[in-house]
Amino acid sequence: MLRAFFCRHGLLVEDTAPGATGAADWVWIDLLNPTTEEDRQVESWLGIAIPSRDEMQEIELSSRLYQEAGAEFMTMTALANLDSDEPVKAPVTFILKARTLVTVRWADPRPFTAYRNRAQRQQETLSGDGEQVMVGLLEALGDRTADALERVGDEIDQLSRRVFGNKTRKVSKKTEDLRTLIEQIGRKAEMLTLVKESLVSMGRLSSYHVAVEPQGRRIGPAGKEAKSLLKAVQRDAAALGEHANTLIGRLSFLLDATLGLINLEQNGIIKIFSVAAVVFLPPTLVASIYGMNFEIMPELSWPFGYPFALGLMVLSAALPYLFFKRKGWL
Repeated sequence: MLRAFFCRHGLLVEDTAPGATGAADWVWIDLLNPTTEEDRQVESWLGIAIPSRDEMQEIELSSRLYQEAGAEFMTMTALANLDSDEPVKAPVTFILKARTLVTVRWADPRPFTAYRNRAQRQQETLSGDGEQVMVGLLEALGDRTADALERVGDEIDQLSRRVFGNKTRKVSKKTEDLRTLIEQIGRKAEMLTLVKESLVSMGRLSSYHVAVEPQGRRIGPAGKEAKSLLKAVQRDAAALGEHANTLIGRLSFLLDATLGLINLEQNGIIKIFSVAAVVFLPPTLVASIYGMNFEIMPELSWPFGYPFALGLMVLSAALPYLFFKRKGWL
């Protein structure tokens, strides 16, 4: 889908017939899941080569950040569905040619829609330069990522309370809950890994654009302001990355603690079986002795022999149990 926008009185206005008007006054061309024909249209209008999806997914910096045909090509990893535990990552390419921004994306992260709606309704004091649109989109992506990290942090707090609380539950139920917690911790860790990857790519994109000399664009007051804002975006991405590392460390600690609690639960079960085996070993020995078929046994003709044997078995079982109880092994 191809959507084109131009700037009017500081507002972003969509061109309802982009194929008829051309790209002379456009400030932003948004390509979402573009067709081959749409790619060719933009290439003919701006004289650039739109990278394919496979080219956008390459991880080499030389394939993600470069200049060609008087334009800057900058690709980052964006995340969609951040409200869920299974976010989707997709490459997003920003192409700056003169005063026009082209975005090529194969997913629809919510910040793109939020920024577009805000720029169309509220005056953003746009000067008609696509660089400002790019900065606004990066800021929106950073804000969205920060909200996701705050949500994950709150969920990690809840997981921590579940791991170290509720000590009165039954062993089997607790073990089952801890195994469920391991799955939840794994999903959170995977999400934070994707967030970290996205933030790293955002920081690289910002630093690259700040460092390179623009091609076909003059650096005016608006451009200097955009450069300053991009440096802020770079700092925010670094700070959010550190916060993500902290959350990953907490998840690692929770995972170790959960595995330790599962081991304790399993050791407790094994201890119960071990104590039971030791407790019933003396009665088994007594029963084995009196179960021998010898003709001469002193207690065979004794009237109290049977109660005596039963009492001896009970006493031989009670003494180890009381000993273990006194030692605190039960």
